[in-house]
Amino acid sequence: MARCGLGWKSQELADRAGVSYPSVHRFEAGQTVAADTRDKLVKALADAGATFTAGKGRVGVSVPE
Repeated sequence: MARCGLGWKSQELADRAGVSYPSVHRFEAGQTVAADTRDKLVKALADAGATFTAGKGRVGVSVPE
């Protein structure tokens, strides 16, 4: 959700996070990725202004306009 909200393609997220495109694809498909890969993806999105919330088993995201 954050990637789309920022208007990024999957490859752009991979480039900004310093991970491979297949890693982004696996992450977005809900498959297992290494913890450091997940952390890099979250950091890249957060650095671009995405904020994440969690509660009652749900995750939310907001991005700057």
